[in-house]
Parts: sequence; structure tokens; C-alpha cells
Amino acid sequence: MILKDIKISVIAPVFNEEKVVDEFYRRTKKMLEKLSALHEIIFIDDGSADSTLARIKKLRQADENVKIVCFSRNFGHAAAISAGLDHASGDAVMVIDADLQDPPEVLEKFINKWREGYEVVYGIRRKRKEWFGKRFCYWLFYRMMRASSTLKMPLDAGDFSLMDKKVVEVIKNMPERNRFVRGLRSWAGYKQIGIEYDRQERFAGETKYPFKKLLRLAADGIFSFSYVPLRLVTLFGFLVAALAFVTVFFLLYERYILGNVGVPGIPATLVAVLFLGGIQLISIGVLGEYIARVYEETKQRPHYIIKEKDGL
Repeated sequence: MILKDIKISVIAPVFNEEKVVDEFYRRTKKMLEKLSALHEIIFIDDGSADSTLARIKKLRQADENVKIVCFSRNFGHAAAISAGLDHASGDAVMVIDADLQDPPEVLEKFINKWREGYEVVYGIRRKRKEWFGKRFCYWLFYRMMRASSTLKMPLDAGDFSLMDKKVVEVIKNMPERNRFVRGLRSWAGYKQIGIEYDRQERFAGETKYPFKKLLRLAADGIFSFSYVPLRLVTLFGFLVAALAFVTVFFLLYERYILGNVGVPGIPATLVAVLFLGGIQLISIGVLGEYIARVYEETKQRPHYIIKEKDGL
């Protein structure tokens, strides 16, 4: 397939990926040259503390199509993708992690679908080579997200995707601070399709998404695109009120119908207090998540700060 009249931008967020940068570049470059397309590979260094940036600069010296954006500190994966979208100039823009779990070779399939008229082509993970607990958490999250959101986001689809430049422009103009990029991509609409692929093990190094960060990502997705948690709080309130009403009715029945004056109720009282207290704390926590996001939006801080960039 020859794409001489098309420019492709590849966005690759990196954070302490000194062991994989060179191999990622080699495989991605090989695929782009196979397509014979004008291209740029934009590395977003998200505050790496190892030799990642030095290796990228070395690649830049040998290939002017390598572009670099370096953050002043670690701002997170979503901010890195946003920076890549802000600087991409291609007709089609591919978002891919540099750890090689998402194979660059899938780009050709993405391009084929894009040329058929699809503005967004995303990868659907058919198989994952990770431990069972992590695979289950991902499986559960995507289905909870699908069930709770008014937006029908595709199952088992991450940020790995190719977007037409007009979709990129739409996402760039979305002002929110808590950026769940795959959700924004779905919200933008346009003609979208998924391509199945097998997610690989990391080429080298350690995962940059421990369980704590995965929970934060899940929270961003659910609280950014769903009001179900707030509705569940209301439902819990009605259930507790109903339970309290039934309890009062039972106590009155015991006292005036059965004549049981001395009903021992310390365990029942303790359970009731703990249950009600737990519901209240959960409700406050859910409300706090939404209030925190409103607070973040009002501060209007930039999504990221660039320390240096090269080729852009």
C-alpha cells in the first residue's frame, strides 16, 4: 500500500522506557516506511528519570521525522496523549504506547479502515498476556463502564487507535482537565470501527500502570461519563429509609401486638448504626469525587507544562 499523498502522525507517550524506546522506534519506522507515507513520530516524555529522553534525542539526530515533547514533570498518560494531539500535524493520527504491548504492525489495518471512510479506528483487545487478576479487572471495568454510561463505549478498547485529523481537532478543543481520552474519542462520534488484535507482553521493563493507577483511571472513566453513582446514592437513601420504616413497624408490632416489652436490641442497634454510617460515608465519598472534579475544572490550570521540545 502506497500513501505518498498522506501524512501519518504517531503519538507515543513514554515514561522511564529506556529499555523499549529503540525497539519501538525500529518497528514503527519499519511499518511507516512500508506504507511509503509522510510521517512523524512524536515522543511525549512524561517526566522520565532514566535515560529515555537521551535515547529519543539520539533517534532525533538520526531521523528528522522524530519529534520530541518533554514535560517539566510527570503529568500522566492522558496529559501526554493530549500533548501529542496538540502537536500532531498528520492527516491521520495514531496513538500507541511505546511498551510494544500494542503492536505497531496493526497500523496497516487501521489505515485500511481509515481509507474506507472510518474517521476513528480503535484496537479491541482479543487476548491479553497479563496475570488473571488484572485481566479480570479490565474485563469488569469495561462492562461496568458500558452499563453505567449513557455513552456506548466499545468493550475492551483502550487508547490504541487511529483518528482522522478532524476528530483530533474536536478532542483538542474539549477543555476538561480530567481527560479520559478513550471516552472523549467515543463522545466525539463520527464513523468508528474496532479492529481485534492480541495484546502482547511488555517488550522490556516494568509496567507503568500499577493497580493504584488503574483504579484512578477507572474512576476517571466512570465519574467523567456517568451519573449512575449519584443515582445509586439516592437509591441507597430510599432503601435505608424503607428499612428504617420496616424496623419501626416491627418494633411497634412486638410491643403492642405481641406484648414483648423488653426486646434486647443492642446487636440490632449496632448493626443498624454501622450500616447507616457506612452508607453515609459512601455517599459523601461519591459526592466528593464529583465535587473534586468540579474544583479541578474551576482552577483552569494547563493540562501539562513543556520543558523543552525538538522538531516542532
